[in-house]
Amino acid sequence: MDSWKEAISHSWIYPTVIICANGFFTAMKPSDSFVTPYLTGPDKNLTIEEVTNQILPVWTYSYLALLFPVFLLTDYLRYKPVLLLQGITLIVTWLLLLFTRGVLAMQVVEFFYGLVTATEVAYYAYIYSVVSTDRYQRVTSYCRSSPLVAATVAAVLGQLLVSLADVSYFHLNTISLASVSLAFLCAFFLPMPQKSMFFHRKDASQSLPGPDIVEALAGSDRPSSCQEDTSPDSAGRGPTPQQQAGNAKPRNHMLRVLVQLSKDLRDCYSSRKLLYWSLWWALATAGFYQVVNYIQVLWDFRAPSHSSAVYNGAVEALATFLGSVTSMAVGYVKVNWDLSGELTLGIFSAMDAGSLFLMYFTGNIWACYAGYIAFKACYMLLITIATFQIAVNLSMERYALMFGFNNFVALVIQTILTIIVVDSRGLGLDIRTQFLIYGSYFAVIAGIFLIRSTYTIISIKRGNTSAAGESTGH
Repeated sequence: MDSWKEAISHSWIYPTVIICANGFFTAMKPSDSFVTPYLTGPDKNLTIEEVTNQILPVWTYSYLALLFPVFLLTDYLRYKPVLLLQGITLIVTWLLLLFTRGVLAMQVVEFFYGLVTATEVAYYAYIYSVVSTDRYQRVTSYCRSSPLVAATVAAVLGQLLVSLADVSYFHLNTISLASVSLAFLCAFFLPMPQKSMFFHRKDASQSLPGPDIVEALAGSDRPSSCQEDTSPDSAGRGPTPQQQAGNAKPRNHMLRVLVQLSKDLRDCYSSRKLLYWSLWWALATAGFYQVVNYIQVLWDFRAPSHSSAVYNGAVEALATFLGSVTSMAVGYVKVNWDLSGELTLGIFSAMDAGSLFLMYFTGNIWACYAGYIAFKACYMLLITIATFQIAVNLSMERYALMFGFNNFVALVIQTILTIIVVDSRGLGLDIRTQFLIYGSYFAVIAGIFLIRSTYTIISIKRGNTSAAGESTGH
């Protein structure tokens, strides 16, 4: 028995299988594509205005408020306890969603779901604390693929159950509850890590976590690691035993982490090229979060679920699949991104704006579906390019940090959009007008990068002309 436990503790396969199973069952929620029809249907009997202006904004606010403290707590507790917390929170969320009614109860549901999304960092960070660095690439692909496959399968399953078997939205949520309960059980069988990124690093030579640790700290990407202080001054002084004891305290650890994060961020954003890619990332991701969060409300407005066939699951599955294909295609396209990158951002952001304007102007639900699929595919293409361009210019720990901060800024912008455009205490605009605002928002992004790309191309051509003139003069 002891030899079996020892074999498991030294194997990368066992923790990878368990964490991937946890990610699969966490994402395997066929009810996700039908949240708005469920809330506005006879089960909850809420109005579109209550869902849009009073309930859904709570998720954005709670996610932003919990994001950073949960991230630090995740590292301090070494991931597994936070994965268990995520499982408990998911179960509580779905129990409330199934058996409570009213605006206040659904706002509590959104608060708990904000905690769920904040704790996703534990899922992406865990595996790097229990496997060696030579396995990072492989386990990263497994951990990233598992929730994506589950989300696609869940969307297809949900659509088939609703369209062919006439399964109620209540029973779809029951299936989701069973799935997240299995995810909670999987977390129990995970080995407890002995180290973490910040508070439990064994020594300065410990390998740094892989890039996809950041995938959970702000929607889809979060901060990863910090470097030890290796400045000549600190090395020359050498810490006293009292200082070493003090540095072991969580408080001093946190202070050192925050100081190092601020230094690394300053270095990252000192590059103008990286600054522009990050600017697009933050602006576009904020808009993307808003669209994805409220798209079901628009669909229900165009084709009310109580009187029309609902194809949300099929559309989400197709959009996810097409987004994955466009992301994969980036790896096979040979382009001089220094010259054409910002132009590409401008053109495809304009296409995103066009898709959103289509959703605003059209009264046809199928055109609305098509607009969403095009929107998501364009965004997934561009975020992959932006990820690649930032990554190739930074070391692993730096780009993990930069991805996380970019998404944190995106969440702040999204919160501002929510307060002004959506929240009933702000403008409280109807869902159709909201999508006019989002289309205009992406049009501004497109304009910024089209103007920027024109300036870049002109500057490069002038530089080439000057270089040719100097060569001719010699």
